[in-house]
Amino acid sequence: MNKSLLARFMQNWRFTDQGDTMHMELPDEVLQKKRFAQNTVFTLILIAIKDYYILKEMYGTSFIEQLEFELKQILKDETNNSNEIDITSVGPGEVAFLSPQKNAPADVAYEFKTQAQNGLKKTMFRQTGLGIDLGMGYATIEIGEKNAAEESFPVALEEARRMIRIPLNMKGLSIASRFNTILSQGLVSTKYQPILNFKTGSILGWEALTRGPQGSSFRSPVILFETAEQLGRLFALEKLCRESAIAHAGELQAGQKLFLNIHPKTMADPEFTPGKTLELMDKAGLNADNVVFEITERHSVQEFDLFYRTLDHYRSQGFKVAVDDAGAGYAGLTTIAELQPEYIKLDKSLIDDIHKDPVKRALVETTVTFADKIGSQIIGEGVESMEQAVCLKDIGVHCGQGFFMARPAFPKPELTTSCQELQSVGDIANKSITCSLPIGDLAKPPHAITPTHLVSTAQSFFKKNSRFSSIIVAEDNIPKGLVMEYHLNRQLSSQYGIALYYKRAIETVMDPTPLMVDIDMPVEQAARKAMKREPLKTYDDIIITRKGFLYGVVSVQDLLNAMAKIQVEMAKGTNPLTGLPGNVSIEQEVESRIQQKRRFSIIYADLDHFKVYNDTYGFKNGDQIIRLAADIMSWATKKHAGQEARLCHIGGDDFVLISSPEAVEKFCTSVTRCFGRLVRNCYCAEDKKRGWIKARGRDGMERNYPLVSISLGVIEICGQCSLMEIGERAAHIKKFAKSKPGNSVAVDRRPPLGTEK
Repeated sequence: MNKSLLARFMQNWRFTDQGDTMHMELPDEVLQKKRFAQNTVFTLILIAIKDYYILKEMYGTSFIEQLEFELKQILKDETNNSNEIDITSVGPGEVAFLSPQKNAPADVAYEFKTQAQNGLKKTMFRQTGLGIDLGMGYATIEIGEKNAAEESFPVALEEARRMIRIPLNMKGLSIASRFNTILSQGLVSTKYQPILNFKTGSILGWEALTRGPQGSSFRSPVILFETAEQLGRLFALEKLCRESAIAHAGELQAGQKLFLNIHPKTMADPEFTPGKTLELMDKAGLNADNVVFEITERHSVQEFDLFYRTLDHYRSQGFKVAVDDAGAGYAGLTTIAELQPEYIKLDKSLIDDIHKDPVKRALVETTVTFADKIGSQIIGEGVESMEQAVCLKDIGVHCGQGFFMARPAFPKPELTTSCQELQSVGDIANKSITCSLPIGDLAKPPHAITPTHLVSTAQSFFKKNSRFSSIIVAEDNIPKGLVMEYHLNRQLSSQYGIALYYKRAIETVMDPTPLMVDIDMPVEQAARKAMKREPLKTYDDIIITRKGFLYGVVSVQDLLNAMAKIQVEMAKGTNPLTGLPGNVSIEQEVESRIQQKRRFSIIYADLDHFKVYNDTYGFKNGDQIIRLAADIMSWATKKHAGQEARLCHIGGDDFVLISSPEAVEKFCTSVTRCFGRLVRNCYCAEDKKRGWIKARGRDGMERNYPLVSISLGVIEICGQCSLMEIGERAAHIKKFAKSKPGNSVAVDRRPPLGTEK
């Protein structure tokens, strides 16, 4: 063995027995003097990249170095204790580590090899279009008083290397025997994970996920299916998994799907019998429309004939098809276009940090457009946070799946509370929020630097202060630009990014036209502005100013949370008949506008002769007239008063509109004309023709009453005043309006409330 390699490996090791774990420490001179009081048995595990030199020659040094780096990282993750087990390079494409010997060495080495192979597939396929085959070797090392580590290691390493050169005999591993026991005894279980339809908020379907016995290495589906393929038992395993998934799925609600993973190679198995799946489904009360077969294209990129034959077989029976791992390098757009699957599942690597990465967002937006054109639906996999879900929903992704929705479980789990309340910024911004909270209330202290600060300074700041996602570039406390961390990282990670920008002024990389809003702007108006930005800037922070000077900063996520909270609070006061907000909304809206020193009008609407109509025609028809009034006023509000106006139903036949003074005349004219014309349809032909009805009044006397009409009283507010003052003046003007016959409008001609005396 090369002495320098041994020295480098041994330099990192000193073993101290602490129960089941082994801690590695330096320096090696301590190791040279140390002898163990008791014998300690380890397994040396060696994992090697086969065809190392061929891959290096064909694809370059940088690729093979990346492969080695990822191999070490995957093994560190699999040891679950990277601080205590050192993964060390011992040769070109070779990594080794010691593990306390608990199980059969061959089984342990095989598990690490399998997990590492699975982890490297994406990188390998993306670069070469091929899979990867890793070699594995192992040896036992006993270190104690008589055996020093530096003496035992070279012998064990050479033994492990010899093993790599020998073809792997799976049948000789005890793991093979344990796998066969799982098959013969049916020791698999199925968990179900919901797939959320972002548009409807309902569950599109459930993916069935297989797990091996609890507490065994086969709990991992990677180990389970890789072993099945190695032993030639893939069809037997998949048959067992499918039987379990269908049998335990339980009742599916109308329109819901069951997503089943299939491996195209199963069709080539001699035991494959067409029609078996339909028999299983028939027993479970399911049909082909309930089932979507999910095919991971990575399993079959070199066997297209088999792949397409598999698709044709299941489609001919009426099943839907989903292609998995889109965006991971396996499923290219050309191939997907040829397959025309009903569902395209985006790989988790595309979903990670999508709310921070404008390039990923742009890529997913393009994929959504592509899917819409070929009639497919996009499902984002690996959604683990609200930020990711909100971003996907805003982009237009059709469905999502991941821990944010629910973890896989049996029986089928409920959606998480956060998922059930999910609303995107676009959803809320386009709704009529009934409380105009000023955005300044959400502002957080910004970190500001001058335009001459270096880019390197900004990057260093982001590394040390993870709670900041942006830096404001300002001069004399006047904002000049915005630097988002993810934009900066993208610029610096380009081929010549460091050389071009690192020592230059921050103004060379800042966004010179960020969204800047005044402290008093309502949050819903700011949200609408944010969502109208170009896609690459949709989730950039918003700069808050006061009289043109820097005041603070607000993230889109904070904006979303605030608006969602407002909407939930307002929903508590919603009128169940008309769906319009009630008294609480009016008070909060009026107080908010007074606080913001906004000039506004209040239009009080009341129905005349409504009680007589209600007593004569009944409550059901009375509710119809109230809904008619609400619909007419809602239409007039949208047409003439704009998105900032707020229409509220305070109870019974009373309504209030809060609006700008400029919209009052057109609103009132439209409402009185439309209501006067349409309310006649709420009467019988005789009453409608007469234009009045005969009924008993509150005094019990029978007399003729006019048809129901609407009276509108208008007051104006321009400054500080109390809710009591507003209520008294509104009552007076409403009384005056009702004194006028028919559909009428009364405008208060006195000075507006709040006028300085």
